[in-house]
Amino acid sequence: MSEIKKIELNIIALANSSSSKGNYALILEEQKGFRRLTIIIGAFEAQSIAISLERMQPKRPLTHDLFKNTLDEAGVIIKEVIINALIDDAFHALLIGTKADGSPLQIDARSSDALALAVRFGCPIYTTEAIMQEVGLTLDSPSKAFTGKRGTLSDYSEEELEQLLKQVLAKEDYESATKIRDAIRKKRQQ
Repeated sequence: MSEIKKIELNIIALANSSSSKGNYALILEEQKGFRRLTIIIGAFEAQSIAISLERMQPKRPLTHDLFKNTLDEAGVIIKEVIINALIDDAFHALLIGTKADGSPLQIDARSSDALALAVRFGCPIYTTEAIMQEVGLTLDSPSKAFTGKRGTLSDYSEEELEQLLKQVLAKEDYESATKIRDAIRKKRQQ
């Protein structure tokens, strides 16, 4: 993958998909730019990603937690995730890392599973310039972008949260709006 230009992405939102009922839209944004990539994922994967991003601790490990724990015990380290192909409207991804003996590791994965593991390993997420050119969306205004962000709502400034709140309210995503309002309240109490 070193010969292909990689573009680092940050997860910036997870919302109900208006185009695919019962599924979710995971929105990733170019870290050093103003393009976004939307990936439609299933409810289970959306829940798994959200739980990890919000640093919630379920009573028992979810499937992605179990897989990460297994890799940890085996001495495998996932260093990055690359969304490397779009085939028949489905994103494909690679888990890139090292085995316990230090040798390289590359595993083909569904993009939703790869992203659920990326948030657990805290590793960077990349895609290719070709994918961004094919299906990426360039924002109308650079001021709408939250570049350089990764992690939970608590990582955003109050101003960024206010801007994000306006965006989700415009989309009538009231569940996300509630979470953002809570994060704004917490910021104001600090």
